[in-house]
Amino acid sequence: MPVTMTMNAESVKAFFENPIFLSAVSSWFFSQLLKAVVAILRSPKRNGREILATIAWRTGGMPSSHAALVSAMTASVAFREGIQSNLFVVSFWLTVIVMRDALGVRRSSGLQGRTLNLLGRNMVEHLGGEYHPVKEVHGHAPLEVVVGALLGIFMASAYTFL
Repeated sequence: MPVTMTMNAESVKAFFENPIFLSAVSSWFFSQLLKAVVAILRSPKRNGREILATIAWRTGGMPSSHAALVSAMTASVAFREGIQSNLFVVSFWLTVIVMRDALGVRRSSGLQGRTLNLLGRNMVEHLGGEYHPVKEVHGHAPLEVVVGALLGIFMASAYTFL
């Protein structure tokens, strides 16, 4: 039986008031805000534009906003639908993939980018020529992912039980 999707004001309002949505987006926002605070504490000379960029979209750093968002979503689904639900199973595996990516692929890419840029700078210093740096993708250290996941679970708990 096909499911039809209607877009009306009530369904849009219900989407934005959904506790699963709210816990996920709140976890992302607070992790980005904490990331900006940590960045300011580490380097107090940051300007307002850099702080806003960190809050809005910068990746990497403490805590992991990727881990916070997906763990909040998965925990919310577990609390509301149960771990036996199909939605939980999908959420769980999405969370595993995102966290594995944050720890492995993205971190490795960032380390490789940093090494390539170092080699390129050394080449220019010793041999001359021109080098255009590659983008250094900032992945996460394990502690950053764990803290992000704990933040997400806390936010899901707050939206469910408070």
